[in-house]
Amino acid sequence: MNRFLFSIIIILSYGLANAQTEVLFHNEASDTLRLTKMLDEAAAMKFSNPEERVAFFGKQFIGTPYGAHTLEGPVEILTVNLDSLDCTTFVETAMALSSTIGERRSSWRDFIYNLRRIRYRNGEVDGYPSRLHYIADWVVDNQHRGNFRDATREFPRYNEMTRSIDFMSSNRDKYPALADDENYRRIRRIEEGYRQHRFPYIKTIDLQNKAIKAAFHNGDVVALISNLKNLDVTHMGIIVKESPDAEPYLLHASSSDGKVEISQRPLDDFLKKNRQWLGVRVFRLYE
Repeated sequence: MNRFLFSIIIILSYGLANAQTEVLFHNEASDTLRLTKMLDEAAAMKFSNPEERVAFFGKQFIGTPYGAHTLEGPVEILTVNLDSLDCTTFVETAMALSSTIGERRSSWRDFIYNLRRIRYRNGEVDGYPSRLHYIADWVVDNQHRGNFRDATREFPRYNEMTRSIDFMSSNRDKYPALADDENYRRIRRIEEGYRQHRFPYIKTIDLQNKAIKAAFHNGDVVALISNLKNLDVTHMGIIVKESPDAEPYLLHASSSDGKVEISQRPLDDFLKKNRQWLGVRVFRLYE
């Protein structure tokens, strides 16, 4: 059976004993086996920082087919699909695996806990609006809970941008879940918190600067800033560098090439050739 819903009881040493979590696997047997194998391999390795772990796990998915809308369904549920990934599920999966190893854990059940903690508001599934759809919202919520930090202001040069983010409610017909009035109302309430939202970013032109290139870590998570006026980010990926002084490249789930891959061009040239993006934000897991 390819796709089925089941409940698992996860006993967590985080003080949440007997917490029941519903999980939708694309293929429970192969997904849990693959997660366990990756975690076991990483547990035997030494990483210099959390970013290195993110890069390691990201590379495990090179060649995985791109799949859009894999989280969408009639009900909101924590979903795991390692057979196809979009840019966001790819990044979240690599980050959740990295967090699991950072906690010195190697169970796929611990991965499930960390994935939910990253993907949902306050780490809890409570309907469609509880998923952190906007990257601005994703950053604020996760940073507040100490999951990762916005490292953009740590770079030698950055700028500030102000956006009022309401793309979802302004394009209600593009989101089937927003046909439900309660979902729509809750999303609108979330968007109200991001009127004139200010955030840092590194302009595309500044990515050519040698000091900025050197400041990227292998395994940094980057969000690509959209040129749309009511949306902050339209793509995500992971930085890969062969050495600290090497050119940064983008490891990402590419919709145009239909798979997870490393960009053929360095990051600065990749963005320069795609004018839909104005620059990047940079995120790093805490130790």
